Amino acid sequence: MTQDAIDEFRRLGGEQASGVAIISTTERGRDHAATVSSFLSVSYDPPTLLVSLYAESRIAQAVAARGAWALSILTADQKSAANWLASPGTPIEGLLSQVEFRRGPVTGNAVIAGALAYFEVETTAVHEAATHLLVVGNVVSMGEDAPLTRELSPLVHYGGSYSRLSRG
Repeated sequence: MTQDAIDEFRRLGGEQASGVAIISTTERGRDHAATVSSFLSVSYDPPTLLVSLYAESRIAQAVAARGAWALSILTADQKSAANWLASPGTPIEGLLSQVEFRRGPVTGNAVIAGALAYFEVETTAVHEAATHLLVVGNVVSMGEDAPLTRELSPLVHYGGSYSRLSRG
């Protein structure tokens, strides 16, 4: 494909609104985390999730090595955490020092405080797809910190930027 075709694909793909979450894992005693908008529910029985990660990223390598991860679905009020963990060149040490979190009860991975929902996941398969890894796993723990209300909005990614939903 030409660069123009790739750019057009990215533009058109950005026309689909998607939820924003933070994926985290702990590997070799160090927290790893990143903002993602490419995740989905695969199955309800058993509860199964999939996340798409750039294969060369630190988070992809850590998730693949550890085999367990947490996914925290963000509220619109958590935009600064999403921006911080989506920034290139974030530090390896102290990565989560600017983000309020607690440890998940099963995997011990970081669960973002105030998230709409969180899921702790044990990896069952990793598939290579172009430049990404598709990581599939069974949910071993889940919960919510901020139940969705009329006043609270999920953080969504649309048209290249973060937005909040208006509820009418």
